[in-house]
Amino acid sequence: MTKERQVLSKQNLGITPGLPLEASQGGIEELRRDIQRLMDMEAIRQLKYAYFRCVDTANLEELATLFHEDVTVHFTGGSYEWKVQGRQDYVNNIGASFSREAVGQHNAHHPEIQMLSETEATAIWYLEDNMWILNHNARTRGTALYWDRYLKVNGKWLIKDTNYERIYEINDQLEARPNLSSHYLGAHGGEPQF
Repeated sequence: MTKERQVLSKQNLGITPGLPLEASQGGIEELRRDIQRLMDMEAIRQLKYAYFRCVDTANLEELATLFHEDVTVHFTGGSYEWKVQGRQDYVNNIGASFSREAVGQHNAHHPEIQMLSETEATAIWYLEDNMWILNHNARTRGTALYWDRYLKVNGKWLIKDTNYERIYEINDQLEARPNLSSHYLGAHGGEPQF
């Protein structure tokens, strides 16, 4: 486990104040911009929720549509640091991890979305997750803070940078394979790579 840890503050994560969350004093066009900003924030929430759904179901085709082609990924856990550059490399890595010998459950909540402009935003998310690697009788569970940057390209929000650092992580070696009564990835995941 890494002893030196950064303070997970907005300043250290590079999250700067966004546009003010207050109604404009002007006319109908300013009101439309205010409403569009709220709709963009909702689109970003739906983008991140789709990300976790696609990861846990190994829906790699849809997952690829959620990222900018030059996405940067940097995840820091209790026993790993994972850096990936580029959409296809990241999607390939997810495909290898979420095989028919995996079970994933990832939930993100409490978004703090900062609209920086009409085409750029950042957000902090709180992650809670469980991950089982069945062929190794292993389970990881914990929480993390995600911080992301989003770009709106051709009218669609995409994840440009995604990072997380664990708040806590527990790795368990299971005595036996869990008795699953339902296992979606068992039918839809790819071949195990490890």
